[in-house]
Amino acid sequence: MNEEYSPESDMSSDDKETNNWAMILHLSMLSGLVVPLAGLVVPIVIYVLKKDSMPGLKPHGYVVFNWMISAIIYAIISMILMIVGIGFLLLAALGLVSLIFPIIGGVKASEGEVWPYPLSIKFFK
Repeated sequence: MNEEYSPESDMSSDDKETNNWAMILHLSMLSGLVVPLAGLVVPIVIYVLKKDSMPGLKPHGYVVFNWMISAIIYAIISMILMIVGIGFLLLAALGLVSLIFPIIGGVKASEGEVWPYPLSIKFFK
């Protein structure tokens, strides 16, 4: 009886599978680094294919979609602000957080936590 308690021992295989798919959903936004526009298409495809069989995936999908729409809005604003010069810095900052947020979201999702991305506009709840 020297076994240590681990929260994973309480999780069913369905919960682990949902957490894994939620992590993949968050990290799939990074696929745009390899294939242009894949970061927009892949998360949508994963969500559409898995949302009915894994209801726990829906809050993660909402977080990801809120960030995708927010990032597009921020990118457009940054491009407009390039006229006055500050847009270049804003676009660089947006690129950095668009790399960091999905990684943090994926790690949190693998632990079973829904992490709302900071700066994300809430279109879906």
